[in-house]
Amino acid sequence: MDDKIDFIAYCIEEYKENEKLTGKEVIDLFNRYDIISYIKQTYDALHVMGGLAITNDIKSLIAGVRTHRG
Repeated sequence: MDDKIDFIAYCIEEYKENEKLTGKEVIDLFNRYDIISYIKQTYDALHVMGGLAITNDIKSLIAGVRTHRG
């Protein structure tokens, strides 16, 4: 379980750096779109990706949710 927690922290930091956001902005965004649950569920696939690829994957997920919600 510690590996997943460390990985979630890594994803938050990578997203923050790549998107030039504050930590609070990333946490708010991840909470709004349930990204932490997504990271936990897709850990096996995500943890072999680089930081930019993870950021792009999360951005695509958020964009899809925004599109679906209207």
